[in-house]
Amino acid sequence: QVQLVESGGGLVQPGGSLRLSCAASGFTLDYYAIGWFRQAPGKEREGVSCISSSDGSTYYADSVKGRFTISRDNAKNTVYLQMNSLKPEDTAVYYCATYSGEDSWHLPGEYDYWGQGTQVTVSS
Repeated sequence: QVQLVESGGGLVQPGGSLRLSCAASGFTLDYYAIGWFRQAPGKEREGVSCISSSDGSTYYADSVKGRFTISRDNAKNTVYLQMNSLKPEDTAVYYCATYSGEDSWHLPGEYDYWGQGTQVTVSS
């Protein structure tokens, strides 16, 4: 059974950090580019970052560039999203997903398998 499970979310103060994990089961992550998305209440799902399967190329939304870092550990079948200097506007449910598209990593429709999401709340 193909499954992605996110973890690491929680409540953090502005300026704080969190590391999200996306663990795969039922398949090997090595062969997939993986993206992170987020969705705040009343808003559309937004592409945050993506990491390729081949050369480890990374992509970021302008809103998180310089603050978030995506990485992968194929030995652990896990992809991570390190989030630093968090802002209240980063508050959302964060999802990881497998990318099957060509050059539109930020579009949710280009992804196949999704995790259930993990809540990130940035508040004082």
